[in-house]
Amino acid sequence: MPDDSGSSPGPKQEAKQAARQAAGRGLDWLNLFVANVQTGFGPFISVYLTTAGWTQTSIGLALSLGTVAAMASQVPAGALVDAIRRKSRVAVFSILAFTASALFLTVAPIPLFVYLAQVLHAFSSCTLGPAIVAMSRGVAGPAALGPRLGRNVRFAAIGNGIGAALMGACGYYFSERSVFFLTALLTLPALLAIVPLARFDDQAATERGVTPEAGERRKSLLAVLTDRRLLIFAVMVALFTFANAAMLPLASSVITKHAVDEASLLIAAAIVLPQAIVALLSPTIGRMAEVRGRRLVLILGFGIVPIRALLLALTDDPMLMVAIQALDGLAAASFGVMVPLVTSDITGRSGHFNLSLGVVGFAIGVGATFSTTAAGWTSDQFGDPAAFLMLAMAGLVAWLLVAAAMPETRPTSCERTQKEQ
Repeated sequence: MPDDSGSSPGPKQEAKQAARQAAGRGLDWLNLFVANVQTGFGPFISVYLTTAGWTQTSIGLALSLGTVAAMASQVPAGALVDAIRRKSRVAVFSILAFTASALFLTVAPIPLFVYLAQVLHAFSSCTLGPAIVAMSRGVAGPAALGPRLGRNVRFAAIGNGIGAALMGACGYYFSERSVFFLTALLTLPALLAIVPLARFDDQAATERGVTPEAGERRKSLLAVLTDRRLLIFAVMVALFTFANAAMLPLASSVITKHAVDEASLLIAAAIVLPQAIVALLSPTIGRMAEVRGRRLVLILGFGIVPIRALLLALTDDPMLMVAIQALDGLAAASFGVMVPLVTSDITGRSGHFNLSLGVVGFAIGVGATFSTTAAGWTSDQFGDPAAFLMLAMAGLVAWLLVAAAMPETRPTSCERTQKEQ
């Protein structure tokens, strides 16, 4: 039937649905290519700096500098994404900053350029992550966010695997520096993937511009930031990240010491194996979180970390370390889906989702900052097995906190209906 204006809603509905589907495909490609790019800023930096003669403590300091910058940027970045109506513009800026960061690393492995690259990359990551999740909410809607996030994680995992294979081959056949040239090049298709999202973003901008009155926003912000569930969750993810962040860089350095010539290929395999598992499991995890609840997924994912760290402490065989690293797939899939999903559960329709995601990101930054520095120092002073055991203990504490203190956050049927209204 025609609406009050006398025009038929059919073509408009079809155009909106077509734009939504195109935006969904854009999200798939964006997650894939962004993951390609982020792979270059992962363990390959440790390999690059190790071969350049940096100590574990110096590498840990460089990695921690980036996480400190991320930690300082998380909350303001989340508030910025909440305030900007067109999230796709935030994504474009962030990806261009990734290009500049990669090019800094190609100049020379000297502290000035490495530190500049780490800081710029960290700041841009703080804006890109919330922007992607915000666009995902707009495309899928709050009630279908779990499956959409699972799809995001699947394509990110595929991107990580492809990126690791390409960059491992570059490092093996050319040089460690060529990895960062490839990283800069891969930002170009990531920018192209934003085009359909920008079109959908333009259509949705007016709806996102409707906000509560200032006094109501202040009240809801206070309620969100003092929510017991958000505070517990922030502590949990900080401990999880402390246990997990340094594990692959530390394993990468151990592999480099024992298999110098094949280090790039082995580290690429250590990334590809868990990412293949993430690609297979993440949509299932998103659906499981909707059907069985969030706590079960959190308990399963968090339990993998201490087991993996303990196994890595028991060996220095490069091939076996790569096999153990495959266990990271389940933990990474769980963490990648649950962090934005649980945050969305807690914040609801308050209008402060990205700010709250920034708070959780700040907690992740705290864990990552202390993780890489503490693991690097422990490795230099007491050896690699001691560093892995320290990470295993932190992971066990995180798992115990999930099991004992984290409540279920999955919305009830009534709350789901309210979200869609």
